[in-house]
Amino acid sequence: MATVLVTGASRGVGFEFCKQYAAEGWDVLACCRHPEKAGKLAGLAHVRVLPLDVADFAQIDKLANELKDTAIDVLINNAGVYGDSPGQGFGQLDYAAWTRTLLVNAQAPVKMAEAFLPHLQRGKLKKLASISSQMASITDNGSGGSILYRSSKAALNAAMKSLAIDLKNLGIGVFVLHPGWVKTDMGGPNALIDAELSVAGMRRVIAESTLQQSGGFLKYEGSTLPW
Repeated sequence: MATVLVTGASRGVGFEFCKQYAAEGWDVLACCRHPEKAGKLAGLAHVRVLPLDVADFAQIDKLANELKDTAIDVLINNAGVYGDSPGQGFGQLDYAAWTRTLLVNAQAPVKMAEAFLPHLQRGKLKKLASISSQMASITDNGSGGSILYRSSKAALNAAMKSLAIDLKNLGIGVFVLHPGWVKTDMGGPNALIDAELSVAGMRRVIAESTLQQSGGFLKYEGSTLPW
């Protein structure tokens, strides 16, 4: 059976990825900062809960070494932070928060790709998916604001586009996904879709996307978004 690794797995979209893949019999490596608080996640069949704070690159290396003999078919960079806070827009920006937002949302997914490249190479499917946002689209930005989040996800998109080119000769497909506006802690109660619908769509996109489509910026239902 195939193996998927998911970061930010304890709640929201990350938890739903684990739930749906596990329901289909996949071996799920569910990574989260506080496994002791992830009882619901640990209760799923086929799920192994692993401690990981993606902002700690030493932890990423440690986990990659612990799993050195594991083949990973799909790696999903889901962990992320919003970063922006009310009252801290342009003119009152929190630059420390901006630095951490860039670290978690843009640098950590690249570090995950570096650390787990051997694992992906051993897998059969060889797919790397990173959860971005339509708010990363420069073309689509007609409202401004959310400087920390927008810039971090745009940086993620740029990095993953480069990885798609760099890793294509290794047979590894790299995909950037917009989950939609999802009812999660980050998306809030007024969001348009639930996590189940979002993840079902993204899983379909991951499954059906080919190496020739690597580097695409895709919405959860498969349509292409402008950079």
